[in-house]
Amino acid sequence: MVSIEKVKQLLSDMESDRIERTISIREDKLGPAVCALANDYPNHRESGFILLGVNDNGSIAGKKWTDGDLQAIGAVKTNGNILPQPSLIVSEVFSFDEGDVVVIEVKPSLYPPVRYNGICWIRIGPRQSRATVDEERILIEKRSASARTYDLVPNKESTIKDLSIDHFKFSYLPLAFDAETLKLNGRTVEEQLASLRFFNLKENCPTNAGILMFGTNPLFYLPGAYIQYVKFSGEEMTSDVEFEKVFSGAFITELTALDDFIKSNIIKERPIQSGSFQERNIKNYSYWALRELTMNAVMHRSYESNSPIYVYEFNNRIEIINPGGLYGDVNASNFPNASDYRNVAIAESMKRLGYVNRFNYGIKRAIEELQKNGNGEPEFDINLVSKFKVTIPINKEW
Repeated sequence: MVSIEKVKQLLSDMESDRIERTISIREDKLGPAVCALANDYPNHRESGFILLGVNDNGSIAGKKWTDGDLQAIGAVKTNGNILPQPSLIVSEVFSFDEGDVVVIEVKPSLYPPVRYNGICWIRIGPRQSRATVDEERILIEKRSASARTYDLVPNKESTIKDLSIDHFKFSYLPLAFDAETLKLNGRTVEEQLASLRFFNLKENCPTNAGILMFGTNPLFYLPGAYIQYVKFSGEEMTSDVEFEKVFSGAFITELTALDDFIKSNIIKERPIQSGSFQERNIKNYSYWALRELTMNAVMHRSYESNSPIYVYEFNNRIEIINPGGLYGDVNASNFPNASDYRNVAIAESMKRLGYVNRFNYGIKRAIEELQKNGNGEPEFDINLVSKFKVTIPINKEW
């Protein structure tokens, strides 16, 4: 944590290119600053700092920060406009005679290039600007090999011919880059894929994330990368199977199919009698919650496993089981209030495609939506070593 002595030191240091001073907490000001420090273009391998409430000349600006201001500052990390999600810590408010100071500590990203709303920002000395094509190439090359998550590992058996380039160029690329960046020349398709962590230039092959998102046959390389849905006629797995379906294609198309299936085939609505001979409609499950928990399984599962994600629908509940237990900094004592990402590139892609609304928010909102719908709280089995399971009860009035 940043101490008062550290704040005084930062205030007096006018030479460091790892310190940004501002009096604005507007996102369009903070976003590029966080992005630039996270990219760590000079390769300091040390945290950068944003001093809020401080003028460019280092003097304290007389600001008073409220709890609402601190929440707005913290939202810069979780709202998903900076991808991949930055590692940052917002300090407490430090009060001086001249005014309040808040410090944002930004750690260098293990997965550059980092972008704010599709734009890659870097900082060299006092200059903060959009990265050029060559500067982005340097960021890609310095990506930490030792910090790769499994989705970033090069799939050496595959080639670029195993990817649907049309899906990448026409369906995904416009969501990842702003229009001006797309107009710039000089990037090959391989470099465009690599800048978004779908291709490894050194190995000249797609990453596992590239195969999952755009692969023409993902199961050939990742045999467990599918979702198995089974509807049972009763309340036990020994009941008769009424319907089965497998979702096994590239995520760029399959996630849409999965979303449509949840909405059209699982979610059901019917009227029931209420007081005074009036009717009201009820749903067996909250669409938003079921979609969120299913997409959460896709985002957080272990793709090293040959086991699929299972979605079992019984007469009285739905069970979602995915390979891979709690990951990283998340444990039984802080779930669901903490977040970590087993699949960095997949999480980023699902945010861009609209299947993740805000980081570290989905499960908590899913719980709220299920309670409002009459399902009650879902049950999370987080003590399984190699699996994660959630059980969703049917609406009590159904």
